[in-house]
Amino acid sequence: MNIEDFLPSQKTTILVFFVNGKKVIEPQPDPEWTLLWYLRKKLHLTGTKYGCGEGGCGACTVMISQYIRDLDRIKHFSVNACLMPLCAVHGLAVTTVEGIGSTEDKLHPVQERIAKAHGSQCGFCTPGIVMSMYALLRTKNKIDYNDIDTALQGNLCRCTGYRPIIEGFKTFMEEWEYHHDIQSDGKQNKSPCMMGKDCCRVNREDEENESRLFNKSDFTPYSPSQEPIFPPELKVNSNEYDSILTFFRTSNMTWIRPVTVTELLVLKKQFPTSKLVAGNTEVGVEVKFKKMVYPILISPLLLKELNFIRLTEEGIQIGAATTLSEVMSFMSDFIIKDKERGKTFDAIKEMLHWFAGTQIRNTASLVGNIITASPISDLNPILLASSASIIVKSLDRGERKVLIDSSFFKGYRKVDLSDDEVVLFVQIPFTNKDQYIKAYKQAKRREDDISIVTTAFYVEFENDNLSIVDAKLCFGGIAPTTVCAIKTSNLMKQKSWDEDLLRCVFDSLTEEFQLDSSVPGGMAEYRKSLCLSLFFRFYLHVLETRSINGTRPSNFTLSGSDQIAAFHPKSSQCFEIKNNSRNVYDAVGKPIVHMSALKQATGEAIYCDDLPSMEEELYLVLVFSKESHARLKSIDASQALSMPGVVAFFSAADISKGHNKMGAVVKDEEVFAEEIVTSRSCVIGAVVAKTEQIARKAKDLVSITYEKLEPVIVTIEDAIAHKSYFPDTYRELVHGDVNGALKQSEKIKDGYVRLGAQEHFYLETVSALAVRKEDELEIICSSQNPAEVALTVSEVLNVPHHKICAKAKRLGGGFGGKETRPMILIGPVALAAYRLKKPVRGVLDRDEDMQGSGYRHPCLIKYKVGFDNTGKIKGALFDVYANGGNYSDISSSMLERLMTHLDNCCNIPNVQINLNLCKTNTPSNTAFRGFGAPQAMFATENMLRDIATALNKDYEDIFNVNMYREGDFTFYDQELIHCTVSRCWSECIESSNYWQRKKEVEEFNRLNRWKKKGITILPTKYGISFQVDVLMQGGALILVYTDGSVLLSIGGVEMGQGLFTKMIQVASRVLEIDVSRIHISEMSTDKVPNSSPTAASVSSDLYGMAVLNACTTIKQRLEPIKAKNPGGKWEDWVGTAYVERVSLSATGFYAAPKIEFDRDTNSGRLFEYFTFGVACSEVIIDCLTGDHQVLRTDIVMDLGESLNPAIDIGQIEGGFMQGYGLFTIEEMLYSPTGEILSRGPGAYKIPGFSDIPKEFNVSLLKGAPNPRAVYSSKAVGEPPLFLAASVFFAIKEAIKSARLDAGVDADFVLEAPATCARIRMACEDHITQQVKPTVKTVGRPWNVNP
Repeated sequence: MNIEDFLPSQKTTILVFFVNGKKVIEPQPDPEWTLLWYLRKKLHLTGTKYGCGEGGCGACTVMISQYIRDLDRIKHFSVNACLMPLCAVHGLAVTTVEGIGSTEDKLHPVQERIAKAHGSQCGFCTPGIVMSMYALLRTKNKIDYNDIDTALQGNLCRCTGYRPIIEGFKTFMEEWEYHHDIQSDGKQNKSPCMMGKDCCRVNREDEENESRLFNKSDFTPYSPSQEPIFPPELKVNSNEYDSILTFFRTSNMTWIRPVTVTELLVLKKQFPTSKLVAGNTEVGVEVKFKKMVYPILISPLLLKELNFIRLTEEGIQIGAATTLSEVMSFMSDFIIKDKERGKTFDAIKEMLHWFAGTQIRNTASLVGNIITASPISDLNPILLASSASIIVKSLDRGERKVLIDSSFFKGYRKVDLSDDEVVLFVQIPFTNKDQYIKAYKQAKRREDDISIVTTAFYVEFENDNLSIVDAKLCFGGIAPTTVCAIKTSNLMKQKSWDEDLLRCVFDSLTEEFQLDSSVPGGMAEYRKSLCLSLFFRFYLHVLETRSINGTRPSNFTLSGSDQIAAFHPKSSQCFEIKNNSRNVYDAVGKPIVHMSALKQATGEAIYCDDLPSMEEELYLVLVFSKESHARLKSIDASQALSMPGVVAFFSAADISKGHNKMGAVVKDEEVFAEEIVTSRSCVIGAVVAKTEQIARKAKDLVSITYEKLEPVIVTIEDAIAHKSYFPDTYRELVHGDVNGALKQSEKIKDGYVRLGAQEHFYLETVSALAVRKEDELEIICSSQNPAEVALTVSEVLNVPHHKICAKAKRLGGGFGGKETRPMILIGPVALAAYRLKKPVRGVLDRDEDMQGSGYRHPCLIKYKVGFDNTGKIKGALFDVYANGGNYSDISSSMLERLMTHLDNCCNIPNVQINLNLCKTNTPSNTAFRGFGAPQAMFATENMLRDIATALNKDYEDIFNVNMYREGDFTFYDQELIHCTVSRCWSECIESSNYWQRKKEVEEFNRLNRWKKKGITILPTKYGISFQVDVLMQGGALILVYTDGSVLLSIGGVEMGQGLFTKMIQVASRVLEIDVSRIHISEMSTDKVPNSSPTAASVSSDLYGMAVLNACTTIKQRLEPIKAKNPGGKWEDWVGTAYVERVSLSATGFYAAPKIEFDRDTNSGRLFEYFTFGVACSEVIIDCLTGDHQVLRTDIVMDLGESLNPAIDIGQIEGGFMQGYGLFTIEEMLYSPTGEILSRGPGAYKIPGFSDIPKEFNVSLLKGAPNPRAVYSSKAVGEPPLFLAASVFFAIKEAIKSARLDAGVDADFVLEAPATCARIRMACEDHITQQVKPTVKTVGRPWNVNP
């Protein structure tokens, strides 16, 4: 059957659209192409980034503009280019980050403000965030904070902690712009005051900006009139673009955009399995990740009959292609006018706020959500509860009305529709004064997250009383479909809305919903508890709003009637600019902007995969194991190799004997698995093809036969049971007499902590490009350790090291995850390029990256502590078990750091630590910001709180009697010099108003049953060193050119931490020149050899001293010339030096003082110095759902004399938010067979914009210079992360209050992360006690904790 036989003769087969004002004509569009792929690979607009491929991170955000002919207006909206089919943009205008401004021409105010507000660190997410904000400004003339918050829901940032981005964008709010507008003559008017520039407001702002990180008055005012115009051709010829059927076809797929419903119905009749695509938010994910095949895609987007919202006498009708954003806007307006009739609309509007991100809402449709029939749909429970209906139509049978009831959802993702039927619209009825409907959703993260459980409750009362006429309790996340609890709903009829009804509903729901431990998605007890808890919330809501005859409960109980309220964030940053130099060019200590920030904001900053394709370039894709523990019986790549465009397949057979190995410390890892795979991260082979598309399809054709092996060890408990440990890694530290101390202690307490895995989730996935040049190989890669890359590749290829050059210009985040693990891709890419003698590129998809790159080590730490009645610790015994995964990587080094941080800031006189590294069949775990220290300090802080509970004392008292002080010695006998922990502690207590707020928290908890607050404070002490002498060195190279410009090279990598910026500041001080004269291009192993990994927070220390050394050499060479011409300029002296044949290049080198530590006696100076800090956090939790919000965080950090306060405060905030994720919402899920279940932003949640503390105050300790680092500064990258544990312990305090109200033991164990499920189930009450016995343990659980 030829599809063209059923199409009109008039159709277009050429794709036409505009990008940044330029017309693009694509004569042969492929329906499989996404807009992202086309922008990057065809148009070379690489500012739009690939971050996840599933619309979950926002890195690919662009703006679409469409002319609405009937309304004669332009519609602007943001979309995810990674999901947007290229074929869907026919007749539309696309704007990318490159199209709104550039560093060479003119920055757009959005780009300028995010950069100058220090809102860009690694910069990979920045273009997407810029475009989300830009689209908002193009959509609304006047914006408030809620608009900004909503616009950025679909964007993630892993570096900044979000605060500076928000601060920069808040300047677009009306109040700021009103005082910084543009006069009609084009001149800036900073105030409407008649005093003009002398206005007191302006002068006050200028004074305040001197002590702020950025000066708002420097920003270019925003004027909507300056925006680019919509392409006139799309407006003039709109009829040509939207009135003619579009037809694009390849051998694999066909795309059709009909222009009439009849055309659509004909196609559905003849091709009933064809798939309708509106936003592609579901189909796009299915095609990419589930390998679904849809040969025919039909887009209904331009059908007027499906694009409308209209009012009828019974309710509203919403066209099938109407977007969720349009639905949300319409319902918001309606509710303002008629709230009584719009209760269902209010429920939908509220739910849509939590439904995905703005980019998804701008393209997805309500009907698409219905037909997709996800069991965790946010909207289907509301439609089911409200008795909504859909009107469907087929060519042969015409229209029919289908009620959305219990029979509508036939099975998992199946609804009561025939394949040839098309939904025209959905009808949602009005409500009346006696009808109530409310919907609730619980997810891991508050915004842009899929549901764990969704509910919609409907009840109708008799006139003016509480007697129930009708009820529907509808749920998602409880069964394979959206369900109505029919039995319970019917039971409610004719009953009164009182406590008897509540008990009856609880009993009935508990019986009606049967879940067991093996249920898909896990969390059976939590999900079932939510069903009851959320009905209880609805019960209270109704009583609160329909109070009759004194039935309104007390405020104490009504605290459960709603979710935690939203707050607008505010913040402060307190620092001291310590720069006494008289040289105006000296930049040390100043909060200058990250050197690449402007390029990052405009999309001009180049990352590895942004490099242009080379002639004959090939693409490599890895073939991972599909088993966790198995013997490889056979590998057959013949089918893949027979596919047109496939060039080669590489495996262990292609590497010389003895060279198929790698490993950072122990060479126990294979480039390609040869005989046995020990986890699903093992690489078995690599397919090389002419394009990525071909390579990815060919990968699936490689046939591998496995022989499964037992046991499959996944968890720490599995490893202990099977005695599975890495050989020669057991470590023991003994200090003093622990057994004697325990015997003499007045009290002894046993306890344990468990901390799960954490995914790095850098926004730029691992990528590499290798190019053979004669017998040399150049590798551009996203690695924190290019020197190790070059060395390993030389060993694998058996090529001399000096013929391998590895480079990294910048990384889109690293956090330790790119220190060792990128070799799983870089090794095969290098091998393929060298053997094939062609350029080879490889980029891991997000799911591949998360499957193969390893995580923070999960840890189980058991402790026994002895103490006296004052809380003074006498001795402690720690048994540590860390899950190392399948290879040793650098896990043994991680254990060394963990061991040395088990004291945190406490003086423990007698200690024994037993360290065990578990070997499991999971991906090899690796370095992550903090590198074992957070796990260790977490155990210590839990232990201190256990002591406080045992003695019925406050934690603060226990810490005070155990706090390290100046001159104390650690348990590895290092003297604490310049120990500022007590100063940080005192200042944090004072600045946070801690004691007063603690009383206020107690009072709040006394007055509220279902919302509880917690507040706590904790310190951190982080040792600065690699702990190995050989790595404590750094090199630099300085080249001065005759025009006076300076090119600097160092052995460190820029990955957002501001290393390059700080090094330029150091050079500016030594050379006494402006930073604009100094540039660092990249890290390259042919400039600075044998460098250490950019890790351990020591890079600024090592390379700062190396830069100082190199620059001093140049400065000394110029001294005689300057003496002869004291009135000259820098460029004069440089020119003279060149003429006089004085060398203008120099190397710099720094070797840190030798570590004076004896591992046999565990004594000596192990760390260069310590970075100290203290944080106080206050939270509020929802006891019914486990949701929480950080209300306020105050941090005091000792960073010596900061090289750059803006960068350092950014590191504190970013580190804190990454730690917040570790301790609260980030949970890696594993199956019992070792499969990674969290392989993308859909399943793994990092903190979003709305998760930041609602008040976030950061202060740098003043008057604490550090004599052991460059210009008295201190390391900052890793130390702040643990301070986020203050949120965890504040949550625990809030849970304690809830448990006391419920009459259960206040002493309990809370494992990390403190997810909503763990919080809710720890808040034990009558609901959880009723549910728990009904959830049976059967078979294998759906997931396990590693």
